[in-house]
Amino acid sequence: MDAPKTAEFAHIGKSVIIKGELSGSEDLFVDGIVEGTIELRNNNLVIGPNGQVKANIHAKGVVVQGKLDGDIRASQRAELRKSAVTVGDIFTQRIAIEEGAYFKGKVDIQQDAPKPASTQSSKPETDAKITAPGTTASASGVSAGLGGSGGGSMSPHTSVTKV
Repeated sequence: MDAPKTAEFAHIGKSVIIKGELSGSEDLFVDGIVEGTIELRNNNLVIGPNGQVKANIHAKGVVVQGKLDGDIRASQRAELRKSAVTVGDIFTQRIAIEEGAYFKGKVDIQQDAPKPASTQSSKPETDAKITAPGTTASASGVSAGLGGSGGGSMSPHTSVTKV
Protein backbone atom coordinates (compact mmCIF):
# COMPACT_ATOMS: atom_id res chain seq x y z
CA MET A 1 0.00 0.00 0.00
CA ASP A 2 2.44 2.66 -1.17
CA ALA A 3 1.22 5.87 -2.75
CA PRO A 4 -2.17 5.08 -4.27
CA LYS A 5 -1.91 4.10 -7.93
CA THR A 6 -5.55 4.57 -8.92
CA ALA A 7 -7.25 7.73 -10.14
CA GLU A 8 -9.44 7.72 -7.01
CA PHE A 9 -7.03 9.26 -4.50
CA ALA A 10 -6.20 12.60 -2.97
CA HIS A 11 -2.70 13.90 -2.25
CA ILE A 12 -1.78 16.35 0.48
CA GLY A 13 1.64 17.76 -0.37
CA LYS A 14 4.57 18.67 1.87
CA SER A 15 3.67 22.36 2.16
CA VAL A 16 -0.02 21.80 3.06
CA ILE A 17 -1.22 22.19 6.67
CA ILE A 18 -4.72 21.04 7.65
CA LYS A 19 -6.29 21.57 11.08
CA GLY A 20 -9.70 20.07 11.77
CA GLU A 21 -11.74 17.12 10.55
CA LEU A 22 -10.65 15.42 7.33
CA SER A 23 -13.00 12.92 5.69
CA GLY A 24 -13.50 11.48 2.25
CA SER A 25 -14.49 8.57 0.04
CA GLU A 26 -11.19 8.04 -1.78
CA ASP A 27 -7.72 6.89 -0.82
CA LEU A 28 -5.52 9.60 0.70
CA PHE A 29 -1.76 10.19 0.65
CA VAL A 30 -0.58 12.70 3.29
CA ASP A 31 2.89 14.18 2.98
CA GLY A 32 2.05 17.42 4.79
CA ILE A 33 0.79 18.28 8.29
CA VAL A 34 -2.65 17.23 9.55
CA GLU A 35 -4.03 17.95 13.04
CA GLY A 36 -7.50 16.80 14.10
CA THR A 37 -9.29 13.67 12.89
CA ILE A 38 -9.13 11.62 9.68
CA GLU A 39 -12.20 9.58 8.65
CA LEU A 40 -11.78 7.33 5.60
CA ARG A 41 -13.76 4.31 6.79
CA ASN A 42 -13.96 2.59 3.38
CA ASN A 43 -10.63 3.80 2.02
CA ASN A 44 -6.89 3.68 2.64
CA LEU A 45 -4.59 6.25 4.18
CA VAL A 46 -0.85 6.51 3.55
CA ILE A 47 1.18 8.88 5.69
CA GLY A 48 4.20 9.60 3.50
CA PRO A 49 7.80 9.97 4.67
CA ASN A 50 7.37 13.75 5.17
CA GLY A 51 3.90 13.44 6.72
CA GLN A 52 3.32 14.69 10.26
CA VAL A 53 -0.10 13.72 11.58
CA LYS A 54 -1.57 14.49 15.01
CA ALA A 55 -4.95 12.83 14.62
CA ASN A 56 -7.07 9.83 15.44
CA ILE A 57 -7.57 7.82 12.27
CA HIS A 58 -10.47 5.64 11.10
CA ALA A 59 -9.71 3.94 7.77
CA LYS A 60 -9.82 0.60 5.96
CA GLY A 61 -6.03 0.41 5.70
CA VAL A 62 -3.30 2.62 7.14
CA VAL A 63 0.39 2.77 6.19
CA VAL A 64 2.68 5.02 8.24
CA GLN A 65 6.03 6.10 6.80
CA GLY A 66 6.27 9.46 8.59
CA LYS A 67 5.20 10.66 12.05
CA LEU A 68 1.86 9.87 13.68
CA ASP A 69 0.65 10.93 17.10
CA GLY A 70 -2.81 9.40 17.56
CA ASP A 71 -4.81 6.19 17.51
CA ILE A 72 -5.31 4.05 14.41
CA ARG A 73 -8.58 2.18 13.85
CA ALA A 74 -8.01 0.23 10.64
CA SER A 75 -10.83 -2.15 9.71
CA GLN A 76 -8.44 -4.34 7.66
CA ARG A 77 -4.71 -3.63 8.05
CA ALA A 78 -2.21 -1.28 9.69
CA GLU A 79 1.41 -1.13 8.59
CA LEU A 80 4.32 0.74 10.15
CA ARG A 81 7.26 1.11 7.78
CA LYS A 82 10.87 1.36 9.00
CA SER A 83 10.80 5.18 8.86
CA ALA A 84 7.59 5.39 10.94
CA VAL A 85 7.46 7.13 14.32
CA THR A 86 4.11 6.25 15.85
CA VAL A 87 2.73 7.06 19.30
CA GLY A 88 -0.80 5.81 19.95
CA ASP A 89 -2.92 2.69 20.09
CA ILE A 90 -3.69 0.50 17.07
CA PHE A 91 -6.96 -1.41 16.61
CA THR A 92 -6.96 -3.62 13.50
CA GLN A 93 -7.40 -7.14 12.12
CA ARG A 94 -3.85 -7.38 10.70
CA ILE A 95 -0.66 -5.49 11.51
CA ALA A 96 2.86 -5.34 10.11
CA ILE A 97 5.73 -3.48 11.79
CA GLU A 98 9.01 -3.27 9.89
CA GLU A 99 12.34 -3.46 11.64
CA GLY A 100 13.46 0.03 12.63
CA ALA A 101 9.95 1.45 13.08
CA TYR A 102 9.34 3.29 16.36
CA PHE A 103 6.04 2.41 18.02
CA LYS A 104 4.79 3.26 21.48
CA GLY A 105 1.28 2.18 22.32
CA LYS A 106 -1.09 -0.76 22.50
CA VAL A 107 -2.00 -3.17 19.70
CA ASP A 108 -5.48 -4.66 19.80
CA ILE A 109 -6.13 -7.32 17.16
CA GLN A 110 -9.83 -7.19 16.27
CA GLN A 111 -11.88 -10.21 15.25
CA ASP A 112 -13.57 -10.49 11.87
CA ALA A 113 -17.11 -9.12 11.66
CA PRO A 114 -19.30 -11.14 14.02
CA LYS A 115 -21.56 -13.71 12.41
CA PRO A 116 -25.28 -13.78 13.31
CA ALA A 117 -25.92 -15.87 16.41
CA SER A 118 -27.71 -19.18 15.98
CA THR A 119 -31.25 -19.23 17.37
CA GLN A 120 -30.91 -22.88 18.44
CA SER A 121 -28.24 -22.20 21.06
CA SER A 122 -29.53 -20.66 24.28
CA LYS A 123 -26.29 -21.24 26.22
CA PRO A 124 -24.25 -18.03 26.66
CA GLU A 125 -20.63 -18.13 25.60
CA THR A 126 -18.22 -17.57 28.47
CA ASP A 127 -14.84 -17.95 26.77
CA ALA A 128 -13.27 -14.85 25.24
CA LYS A 129 -10.55 -14.98 22.61
CA ILE A 130 -7.93 -12.30 22.14
CA THR A 131 -7.38 -13.04 18.47
CA ALA A 132 -9.68 -14.77 16.02
CA PRO A 133 -8.50 -17.64 13.83
CA GLY A 134 -7.12 -16.33 10.57
CA THR A 135 -5.93 -13.00 11.93
CA THR A 136 -2.25 -12.32 11.74
CA ALA A 137 0.10 -10.04 13.54
CA SER A 138 3.65 -9.75 12.38
CA ALA A 139 6.57 -7.63 13.41
CA SER A 140 10.16 -7.72 12.26
CA GLY A 141 11.46 -5.89 15.27
CA VAL A 142 10.00 -3.02 17.19
CA SER A 143 12.34 -0.37 18.54
CA ALA A 144 10.09 0.99 21.24
CA GLY A 145 8.61 -0.07 24.53
CA LEU A 146 5.24 -1.61 23.72
CA GLY A 147 3.95 -1.25 27.25
CA GLY A 148 5.23 2.25 27.96
CA SER A 149 8.36 3.27 29.80
CA GLY A 150 7.40 1.35 32.95
CA GLY A 151 7.94 -2.38 33.15
CA GLY A 152 7.66 -3.05 29.44
CA SER A 153 4.77 -5.45 29.98
CA MET A 154 2.26 -6.01 27.22
CA SER A 155 -1.47 -5.64 27.81
CA PRO A 156 -3.57 -8.82 27.63
CA HIS A 157 -5.04 -7.66 24.30
CA THR A 158 -1.65 -7.26 22.63
CA SER A 159 -0.74 -9.87 20.07
CA VAL A 160 2.47 -9.37 18.13
CA THR A 161 4.34 -12.22 16.52
CA LYS A 162 7.94 -11.85 15.36
CA VAL A 163 8.45 -13.33 11.90
